[in-house]
Parts: sequence; structure tokens; C-alpha cells
Amino acid sequence: MSGATSPNGRPASGPTSLTWHDDGVTAPLTPRDNQPPEEPRHPEAAPDADHGGLGGPELARELREGALIALLVAVTGALLGLLWNWLAPHVPLVADTRNVYLKNTEGEESIGADGTFLLLAFAFGVLTTAVVFLFRRRGGIPLVVALVVGGLLGATLGWMTGMWLGPTPDVVAHAKQVGPGVVFDGPLRLQAKGALLAWPMGAMLTQVLLSALFGPPDPVPEVPYWLQGQHGEQGPEAQQAPQAQQAPQAPETPQQDIPDRLREHHDQKPPAEG
Repeated sequence: MSGATSPNGRPASGPTSLTWHDDGVTAPLTPRDNQPPEEPRHPEAAPDADHGGLGGPELARELREGALIALLVAVTGALLGLLWNWLAPHVPLVADTRNVYLKNTEGEESIGADGTFLLLAFAFGVLTTAVVFLFRRRGGIPLVVALVVGGLLGATLGWMTGMWLGPTPDVVAHAKQVGPGVVFDGPLRLQAKGALLAWPMGAMLTQVLLSALFGPPDPVPEVPYWLQGQHGEQGPEAQQAPQAQQAPQAPETPQQDIPDRLREHHDQKPPAEG
């Protein structure tokens, strides 16, 4: 096999190109354009596109459930306002022809109204969270946010409903309606606005307690494939190997090398006496 020649009989300048069908020519090992071959990827190393990342269907479903739970919890605040108006002590007032006065100047009805709202709101937080946990035995950030927001909205709704169901806040008009010297109930008010946080606090404490006692255990994270050989489960033979290595070994007595000359001298017989 020879290269191409020019018209004057001399070999043409430049390297000769060989094709795959020529004798002794094999297919090249390097890919086209001198690019290195692609390394095989492990199937676990590639990102899973089915999960969808942070905007996957699982997160969307939890957000929808959280919004529904927050709405249902907030609606139960109307029952809180009804019970607060029924159980809370009312402040007795009396009026004359000019002013309105407290019937009992040392009374504790206003403090009792705040305490009643505090206890009821905390109890509603515990009950609503227990019911939610009964139907949905798992946690998550959307559920926690839904319980906090729903509890705060429910407490606000209960506060507004209780004042709306109670006596009129227009004390002067009420005093003129009943007449001078007649005792009537003052408006239902919440002096300590911090009692609105009793519902979310009760919900959080109940969620933590129920999750710790009856919640599902946290999933064990999977060991990456590149660490499975190092942290994988070891069989009984692998576990006994370190013990065998740690076992004390008997000291070996060093063998004394006898020189060849001494050995030959020792093997020779003594000369016979003449």
C-alpha cells in the first residue's frame, strides 16, 4: 500500500490519509473531534426530576391542606366568642341623672373576663390541634403555620363576637334606657390583648406533645452510594476481623543462624589416634 503520487512521479507532499477499508487499518479509539469519551453516570447521582424540587406536587398539596386547616380553625372562633359572653362575669354599672358609676368599686369582674377568655382560648387551641392531629398524623411547616395563623384569627374572631353578643358599648345610651338608679351590665371588653396569643400557644404545645408521643418516626436518611462501601452493614466475618487482629500474639523466638563453617566443623569426626 503506497501513498498518492504527483504527475512527475514524486510522492505528493503531506500525510497520506488512510480509510477504514484499507489493509491493516483499524477503527480509531478516540471519538470524533478528539473529545474524551463520556463517563457513565450512576443512576443515583442524577437529580430526580419526578420530585419537582421545592415546587413539587407534595408541597402544593400541603399548602392547600394548611390553608383549609387555618380556615376551619379560624371559624371555630365564633364558638369561643359565644362561650366567652356566656361564662365571663359582666361589670355591673349604675347611673344617676348625670353620670355612670361602678356599682362595686373593688370588683374584679373586668379581670375575670380577661381570665375567662385566656382559659377558653387555650382550651380551644388544645382541642382544635388534637382534632387536626387525629385526622392528619404528620407534621410539617405548613401545618404549624396553619395552626398558628388559624388560632390567631380564631382568637380575634372570638373577641369580636363576644363583644358583639354582649351588652352595647354605648354606656350613656344604655343608662338612659334603663333609667337612673337601675343596675345594668357594662360592655364586655378584653383589657389584656396578650390573651389573644393563648390559642396559638396552646396549639403549639399540643402539636409538639402529640408529635413526640404518637407521631410517625423520622425517616432514616439514605447513605450515598459513594459511602455505602465505608458505612455499609458489615457481616459477622468483617466484625470478627478487628477482634482477631487485636488478639495478642505469642512472641516468636528468634532463630539463631549458625555459620556454615561451624556447622561443618561440628560434623567432622575427630581423627583416629595412631
